[in-house]
Amino acid sequence: MGKNYNIAVIPGDGTGPEVSDEALKVLKAAGNRFGFGFNFTNYDLGGNRYLTTGEILPDSAVEELRGYDSILLGAIGHPDVKPGILEKGILLKLRFAFDQYINLRPVKLFPGVDTPLKDKGPEDIDYTVVRENSGGAYTGCGGNLMIGTPHEVATQEMIYTRHQVERALRYSFDLVRRRHSKDNPWRGLKAEDIAAGKIGQLTLCGKTNVLTFVFGLWERAFHEIAPEYPDVKIDYCHVDATTMWMVKNPEWFDVIVTENLFGDIITDLGAMTQGGMGIAAGGNINPNGVSMFEPIGGSAPKYTGKNVINPLAAICAGSMMLETLGEIEAAQAIENAVMDVTGTKMKSMAAGRMGFSTQEVGDLVAERV
Repeated sequence: MGKNYNIAVIPGDGTGPEVSDEALKVLKAAGNRFGFGFNFTNYDLGGNRYLTTGEILPDSAVEELRGYDSILLGAIGHPDVKPGILEKGILLKLRFAFDQYINLRPVKLFPGVDTPLKDKGPEDIDYTVVRENSGGAYTGCGGNLMIGTPHEVATQEMIYTRHQVERALRYSFDLVRRRHSKDNPWRGLKAEDIAAGKIGQLTLCGKTNVLTFVFGLWERAFHEIAPEYPDVKIDYCHVDATTMWMVKNPEWFDVIVTENLFGDIITDLGAMTQGGMGIAAGGNINPNGVSMFEPIGGSAPKYTGKNVINPLAAICAGSMMLETLGEIEAAQAIENAVMDVTGTKMKSMAAGRMGFSTQEVGDLVAERV
């Protein structure tokens, strides 16, 4: 057995523990095949702990989590806890504490999975959104004055530094290079781009015509960095146009980079085009620190304990974690196994309609790994 990875597991709320169990099952199978192991440690963080103890995320737990190779999250969200308390107290606190400045969201349609986009298939829907994860409107700058009066004022500021913008852009340019080689040019490029040696495309998604200060910064940095990546074609889309093309021509996209709020919105649209929240995974990444990976569909409390929830998003989150840890072959083996299961076994991605239980889907993937 080769390296052992120390992984913190936050099963969380609702169906989070169920999908986490299946992700761990598949990760163990991958480790057994490719010669590495795991030390998993569970952390009781989420709605139940908050309702019982009043604690959300103690500073001591943050310091402990800092010592792990990675974090796998099940789900956060409890029906008896006011929205925003757990999200800000756990998710945002961890993202900011560990400077997880990249939110990585692959949008990939797997074989056998239905998409609401007419005449589109797996060859058309295969791109990645890089959402800047540390700045923008989510930093909490703002407030309320004269609450409860007719003159109440609310402000929430979108704030970015050149440092935040540039590191997200450089990560995105590098990601295009990782996704492609000169022997496999991106299918969306025109012949003249391929002839010019381009291997892929990075699209900046913004709103330069209205949000001129913030996206003026993004656009200047984008064009200043681009000459360092002559093998990457660059493009720009306003966010409203981006949503249109994600529906009409998703094959035009390779890697999209955008700011925090816009990224949060367009990635949920992307998730629907790839088959829904049951298959969509994401990573909160610090390339030089502790990263956290999660299914993006939420805790789905109405399905808790019924063994009917789709665990594939959590399993794909585990695959993303392995890729970030450098276990590329193992990560690809998990993704290939998921594609085989969606293409040959499962009837649907929806909870209770998969044709298998939660545990059985996990077993199917683990067996194929």
